[in-house]
Amino acid sequence: MSQFSFERLEVWQDARALARMVYIITKKFPEEERYGLISQMRRSAVSVTSNIVEGSYRNTNKDKSNFMNIAYGSLMELLNQTIISTDLEYIDEVGYQEIRAVIEKVSNKLASLSNHFRNN
Repeated sequence: MSQFSFERLEVWQDARALARMVYIITKKFPEEERYGLISQMRRSAVSVTSNIVEGSYRNTNKDKSNFMNIAYGSLMELLNQTIISTDLEYIDEVGYQEIRAVIEKVSNKLASLSNHFRNN
C-alpha cells in the first residue's frame, strides 16, 4: 500500500499521536462530559490533523499557510480545554505534562511550516 505525502509529514504524525492521546485520556472523563469537554477536545484534536492534511494539498503557499494557521488555532483550543480539564481534575498533572509536551512540539512545527509557506 502506498503512502500519501501528508503521512510522511512529521507534524501530521505528531498531531495524530496527540489525537490518540486525547481519545485515550478523555475515556476516563465523567460521563456528564460526553457532549462537553470530551466532544470538544476530540474535535479539536482531529481538526488539527485534518487541517494539516487539507493544507498540504492546496495549490498556493498562501492557502497552505492559512490551513496551518487554522490547525494552530485548533491546537490552541485543545490546549485551553486541556488546562480546564486539569483544573477540574479530569486530567492529573502527569497527564497534563505529557499532553502539553506534544502540543508544544506540534505548535513549533506548525509555526515553522506556516512561516515557510508564507515566506516562499
